[in-house]
Amino acid sequence: MELAVGASESAMRSLLGKLGSLLAQEYTLISGVRSEIQYMNNELSSMHAFLRKLGRAAAGQSAHDEQTKDWIEQVRDVAYDIEDCVDDFAHRLSRQPRGEGITVNLYQAWYTMTTLWARRDIASKIIDLKNRAKEVGERRTRYGVQNPKEGSESDSGIKTNPSAPAHTYVTDQLQPPVRQLVGTTEPVGQEEAITKHGQWLTDHSESSVKVLAIVGFGGLGKTTMALALQRRFGEKFQSRAWVQVSQKLNLESLLRGILKQVMPQQDPEGKGSSGTSDGHADAIEELNEKQLKEKLKKQLEDKNYFLFIDDVWSVSSWESIWRYLPTDQKGSIVVTTRFKSVENACCRKEEHICTLEKLPHAKSTQLFFERIHDPEPEKFNEIKDNIIRKCGGLPLAIVAVAGLLARRDLTEEKHWEKVKNSLNSELDKNLSPEGVTQILNLCYNDLPADLKNCLLYLSIFPKGCRINRKRLIRRWISEGVIAEKDGKTVEEVAEDSFNELVSRNIVRPVEHNTNGKVKTCQIHDMILEYIVFKSSEENFITVVGGHWLTPTPSNKVRRLSLHNSNPEDVKEKIGNMNLSHVRSLTVFENLHHLPSYSFKSVILQVLDLEGCKNINTKQLDKIFKMFQLKYLSLRNTHIKKLPSEIERLQYLETLDIRDTNVTELPSSVGRLQKMVHLLGGSKSTHHALRFTEEIAKMTALQTLLGIEISRGSIPDLGSMHNLTKLKKLSIYSLRDLRTNNNKYEELLPTIEHLTAYSVKSLSIDDGFTGFLNSMDVLSSPPKYLISLDLSGKLLRVPKWIEKLETLEKLTLSLTSLRTDGLQDLSHLSKLFSLTFSINAKGQDSSVVEILQKNAMDSGGKIFVPADGFASLKLLRFSAPVIPLLSFLEGAMPELQRLELQFRLSEGAYGLEYLKSVQQVHLRVSQQASEATKVKVSDIRSSVGMHHKKSTMVVDEYYEW
Repeated sequence: MELAVGASESAMRSLLGKLGSLLAQEYTLISGVRSEIQYMNNELSSMHAFLRKLGRAAAGQSAHDEQTKDWIEQVRDVAYDIEDCVDDFAHRLSRQPRGEGITVNLYQAWYTMTTLWARRDIASKIIDLKNRAKEVGERRTRYGVQNPKEGSESDSGIKTNPSAPAHTYVTDQLQPPVRQLVGTTEPVGQEEAITKHGQWLTDHSESSVKVLAIVGFGGLGKTTMALALQRRFGEKFQSRAWVQVSQKLNLESLLRGILKQVMPQQDPEGKGSSGTSDGHADAIEELNEKQLKEKLKKQLEDKNYFLFIDDVWSVSSWESIWRYLPTDQKGSIVVTTRFKSVENACCRKEEHICTLEKLPHAKSTQLFFERIHDPEPEKFNEIKDNIIRKCGGLPLAIVAVAGLLARRDLTEEKHWEKVKNSLNSELDKNLSPEGVTQILNLCYNDLPADLKNCLLYLSIFPKGCRINRKRLIRRWISEGVIAEKDGKTVEEVAEDSFNELVSRNIVRPVEHNTNGKVKTCQIHDMILEYIVFKSSEENFITVVGGHWLTPTPSNKVRRLSLHNSNPEDVKEKIGNMNLSHVRSLTVFENLHHLPSYSFKSVILQVLDLEGCKNINTKQLDKIFKMFQLKYLSLRNTHIKKLPSEIERLQYLETLDIRDTNVTELPSSVGRLQKMVHLLGGSKSTHHALRFTEEIAKMTALQTLLGIEISRGSIPDLGSMHNLTKLKKLSIYSLRDLRTNNNKYEELLPTIEHLTAYSVKSLSIDDGFTGFLNSMDVLSSPPKYLISLDLSGKLLRVPKWIEKLETLEKLTLSLTSLRTDGLQDLSHLSKLFSLTFSINAKGQDSSVVEILQKNAMDSGGKIFVPADGFASLKLLRFSAPVIPLLSFLEGAMPELQRLELQFRLSEGAYGLEYLKSVQQVHLRVSQQASEATKVKVSDIRSSVGMHHKKSTMVVDEYYEW
């Protein structure tokens, strides 16, 4: 019921805003329906208040629970239908003339005549919907849906405050999460097994492939252990890959996933999910099963490889996979499964099987307190011990309950007692899906209504998918899943909601940005299974072709997510659905799944086609007639041009065309006055989106990525001054901007204006034009920047950078590496990450010039100063040749991660002085000399002696 409350309240909140706006615009109303609209607004406002009351009370299993649940679903459905009508109203009757005079009167008469049918049609719908709203309101009383009791107990045992808003948390406001770079933690209770099996997997004396099967109940930590094996021993293998198997095996997709990961990686920074170049990735998509097998065998020929095949469900799936793997050479395969039959099919010897059992109580206690900050660990020991025992030694349950308690005042005994009393002892007696569901119900029911919606929204993404934080947050906002509150913007509320899911251990961070924030996350497959069925049950999200088989919804589908699966099965299931009211459509990988009529939905608000390679011109034209779109992602598709009809998308807030071939937008784009995020260009190919004066007219822009600025496309750079809300600006290319006296007289003042006004993140790649060196003469340095990325022919660190007191992230590409430059930067007290990079080809004359200057100025050595860099957590050096790095005692006291990428290195000394370092990551060119490999070995030995037992990872990258 609480899900229905949250979903209905979200739908209602969006609708009431639109109705209020409609009532305020008298000139747009159809004669005779104002009273009906006013009635609906009043009736729905009352329903909204009642829903909020239900959400606060969390009435649990009351006598009228089923009736209440049914009534809430009816409220949600009528709210969606009314919103559809209002949106149709806004589109079809939005051009009514206003003003006075003969011309206006004539135009009004013409408008009245040409819209007669539309006005009558909409008026009829409004009257019908008003009657439905009235009937739903009356039905609540008729079928005994009672007012909730004030201060009632929720399923989680937490008492609610009747005067508090529905979103209020039990404890204080959530604190911002600690930013980190090395987020992985070692599995508890598996240390000996990891060492034993890792040594066997890396023993390459045998010529045949080795298979290790890790078997156990879901949530015991099979995947965590396999990933730990890969982290600890992966560098001993020349090729590595990790893929997940679904309940219904898609063999081609799995083989492609392996091949993409073992193909040579030209760009080790990884601009795409696979790390391969665009050409390789596209070619792989075209291969059939037989070609994939041959390509995979050739790629892994004469190499020792490590494959991690996660969550195999059947013997037949394993046998299909095994037939296509190169098993006649050295390699190691780790398979995780829940089933003994799969384990027996994988391994012939018992010693090659790792059966995971429940954690003993001591290890359960260790894991519990690793995941919870308990200010008084010695208090309430008996209650805590009881809670841990009720988790049954299941790591997933322990982590989930720890996340539940993380939002409590742990100095209060009552909070411990309530959680203890809410847990039964089923898991302690026997590991079962029912026991896990009971734990997940407890954690889910403790969430505020808005946060429930945010969690259930994750069921859109396939099992094992790495979910990008920004992509998720922008979609939340576009769909109205969250709203402004507590004086915070909707973006801030969205960030808080994401952080809350992380802090509760519901969402697991996978990758962090260089600023320490979560970049991508995943959700455990048992939690995902739980929320997929919750969403399906309440018709919140409909998933087709996914890992789990869900029933076809009998109601109208509102949010549809198509996963990669058998196209015929998907088409058959979709054919039985009512798609006329779909407001959110997400397609993963393949558009062939989708019937052509699906693109006729004009009420669609979110369309996410990221990664779909087969979009044709006809489909693209239909997309740009969906006038209600707020979020449109065509990222990583093959489109080359957007239709001029883009001007129809008056509500569009996010347009993501990164990693496409689109280099220029239609001239009509300037009419999109609600655009907030315009994301273009490609970091891997350096393709850029040409900036024009039409883009400068989109004054609501907050994010503008991947643009090219050239004199031909924008004669007046001053027009950029209109972008007064811009927070993030990324320039990938500069062309033809030099004036006769060789200065950038127009662009420099623009950069100064924007960084002084609103821009907090600035990235400029000047393409060797010399613009960055001209920035030395800035009259007003961008002192409020938080992130700065400069790529160009920089022979020194700009002096004004040391004045950027708020700077947290700094990237300097093609920059001289010198001790004095580091000394200047060491005074930046808030600097979190620092990157020096020279990534162009070694034969480039400009790069050679910089490398030679490095050698002359530094004497072949770079000393990292002993003081300064008080907050630095990440240091990166990337260049074909890195001179000797020497860290002085006391250098970089907070440094967590050191990354070095090179073809030739003189070594790195003083690593033992980096007292906080947790990981050293070396990326070494396949062209590295034997002398360089010896230096790598020396670094490994130095890291091995570090008192914090820091980990070291060595990867190979390819130069073309």
